[in-house]
Amino acid sequence: MQIGVIGLGRMGAGISRRLMAGGHECVVYDLNATNIDALVKDGAVATTSLEDLVQKLAAPRAVWVMLPAGAPTDDTVKRLGQLLSPGDVIIDGGNTYYRDDIRRAKALAERQIAYLDVGTSGGVWGQARGFCLMVGGDKGAFDRLEPVFATLAPGVGTIPRTERDAAASVQAESGYIHAGPSGSGHFVKMIHNGIEYGLMAAYAEGFAILEGKNSAALPEDERYNLNLADISEVWRRGSVITSWLLDLSASALAKDSALGAFSGAVDDSGEGRWTLEAAIEESVPADVLATALFARFRSRQPHAFSNKLLSAMRFGFGGHIEPKKAT
Repeated sequence: MQIGVIGLGRMGAGISRRLMAGGHECVVYDLNATNIDALVKDGAVATTSLEDLVQKLAAPRAVWVMLPAGAPTDDTVKRLGQLLSPGDVIIDGGNTYYRDDIRRAKALAERQIAYLDVGTSGGVWGQARGFCLMVGGDKGAFDRLEPVFATLAPGVGTIPRTERDAAASVQAESGYIHAGPSGSGHFVKMIHNGIEYGLMAAYAEGFAILEGKNSAALPEDERYNLNLADISEVWRRGSVITSWLLDLSASALAKDSALGAFSGAVDDSGEGRWTLEAAIEESVPADVLATALFARFRSRQPHAFSNKLLSAMRFGFGGHIEPKKAT
């Protein structure tokens, strides 16, 4: 199947290469010509503009947009809506806010252009391992492009199969689903990323407690100099908390148990905030996810004003002196 791909960063390039390895033809475009050249060496068809990309695709066209959420994606989708024809499909595989998907789908429907929002998980490993895909939008467009999704997804693989009803989706076992109407794909991915925040925070806090067990503040006979690399590795072998995130943690700790290459300032790309907004709208308690998001905010503020005020209040009511900074 022929498909256009716009945005050839780490994810877009990986998607293109996996599709080409699966026998699909990718017609590609990126503002960075170097990214285009790299894909052309692997068999992609180069284009010089959105207009050129549309012209090189046979109708009915399908264009996968893999750009940062917000203005870059919004502007590109609007421009494509002016260039494409009735029966064509625009796919947004980035981390777009699901309400933007609903708005775009309605606008494109007026021109009889279908729109699919595809929550895409797999990161830089997706090219080799496969991408988990959560698709929202026009069911007819999903059905037509299913060969693309099936190629990108990891497939059943070696994961033990769950006992499921005979009518259950076989697509889900392969790593992709049609989640529902416009916006539902990115909504499911949004909650996925909110959960990811919480899981990552749990691992991070647990290992911080392990690492701190050798603190001089503890009685000498209660101090343990624990090997975090070994602990993460043994937990990968049969423990109930094994996961891909633990795999990644074990790999990082094996390289450097002190994680000296990292500053500890953790960014958030929006999905965690949107997840909490959804929780508030639905009156669903989300204590862990909220705490994980706020912890990311705090990580970027080593001398946060709130911490200074806490120290000032403690000194004011009890004369408590701030502890000396660790050296």
